[in-house]
Amino acid sequence: MFSPLFLAEFSVIKPDPGSIFWSALIFIFLYFFLGRVAFRPIQQALRKREEDIQSSLDEAKRTREEMAKLKADNEALLKLAQEERARILREAAETKEAIINEAKVKAKAEARKIVEEAKELIENQKMAAIVDVKNQVGNMAIDLTERLLRTQLKGNVEQEQLVARLMDEMKLN
Repeated sequence: MFSPLFLAEFSVIKPDPGSIFWSALIFIFLYFFLGRVAFRPIQQALRKREEDIQSSLDEAKRTREEMAKLKADNEALLKLAQEERARILREAAETKEAIINEAKVKAKAEARKIVEEAKELIENQKMAAIVDVKNQVGNMAIDLTERLLRTQLKGNVEQEQLVARLMDEMKLN
C-alpha cells in the first residue's frame, strides 16, 4: 500500500489535488475552530479593551471639564467673597464714621447744654446776690433812716426831703 513511488512522484510545485482538498478542509476546519475558540475571545477582549480605553478617555475628559467648571466656580466664589469683604469693610468704615459723627454731635449738644446750664446757674446766682444785696441795702437804709429819724424829728418837710434824697442815692447805686 505504501509505495515508494508515491514519494518519488511528489512535487512541491505541482501539488496533488487530494492533498489540496484535505489541506483546504483541515485549514477551513482549523480556521472555524480557532475562530470560535481563539479569535472570537481575542476579538472580544480587544473590543472590551478598546471600550475601556474609550470610557477612560471619556471619563478623563469629563473630569477635566468638571475640574475646569470647579475652577471657574471657585474663582467666581473667590471674587464674590472679595466683593463681600470689600462691601463689609466699606460698611464698617461708614458705620464708624456715622458713630464718630453722632458722638461728636452728642458731645457738642451736651457741651452746649452744660454751658447753658452754667450760664443759667450763674445768672440765677447773680440775681440772688443782687436781691440779697438790695435786701441788705434796704435793711441798712431802713436802719439808717430809723436812726436819722430818731435824731432829727424836727419837722415833716425836712423828713420828706431827707427820705427823697436817700431814695435818689439808692437808685444811683
